[in-house]
Amino acid sequence: MKITVLTENTGLPGFRTEHGLSLYLETSGHRILFDTGQTSLFAENADLLHVDLAAVDLCVLSHGHYDHGGGLSTFLERNQRAKIYMSRYAFGAYYNGTEKYIGLTAALKGNERIVLTDGVTALAPHLTLYSCNDRPTHLDLGSFGLTKHIDGKFVPDDFLHEHYLLIEENGRRFLISGCSHKGIINIEEWFRPDVLIGGFHFVKLPPDDTLAGLARLLDAYSTDYYTCHCTGTEQYAYMKKYMKHLHYLSTGQTIEL
Repeated sequence: MKITVLTENTGLPGFRTEHGLSLYLETSGHRILFDTGQTSLFAENADLLHVDLAAVDLCVLSHGHYDHGGGLSTFLERNQRAKIYMSRYAFGAYYNGTEKYIGLTAALKGNERIVLTDGVTALAPHLTLYSCNDRPTHLDLGSFGLTKHIDGKFVPDDFLHEHYLLIEENGRRFLISGCSHKGIINIEEWFRPDVLIGGFHFVKLPPDDTLAGLARLLDAYSTDYYTCHCTGTEQYAYMKKYMKHLHYLSTGQTIEL
């Protein structure tokens, strides 16, 4: 499998960056866009990287936040055929605290190319989406101030709108996550993949004993981790001291696994 980073918070020389995530995935049978970043920047970088967005077979939106779905309109313009798979909860009223709206553009709701999912959704042979909303959690770090507005009240986001893409190829299991809001420890325990790609949402955690403990928990699994975006670069550098198989992905980077 080949992964090209179109948008991430950091970047290789020559690439513009933003707070957001967009990955282009090439498997033996599919070309997949996983998230679209915050703006149209993912498309600009795709051009620099010679990634043909018009040839993408399917798009997956990991969850209903603007920094992962802000570029959806641009993708719909660039690609005339691919379905966009997102949770049926993706168009909820999501906020950072009570002031900043961080959800998706409501105008996209009802677009005929959007497929709303829940539970387990088979996209194609060896490509499956999992919401994991009914799975038990092993460690709850809270919502880090992220909320949803429902019935006139702001309540902590339970991230029902987040799901994960499992790719099975050449006898290996690759799990792609956007921000791992349901908890990276929980996600790792649920899937135990050979490779896990995505953000850990540790950027608000200080580099201390708690973060070191989380790193050790992850390192106890045999998974290779390729992280980015909401993990935080300072947190990544600190965790790297405790993890043998932890790597960072930046805008403009391509890896083959």
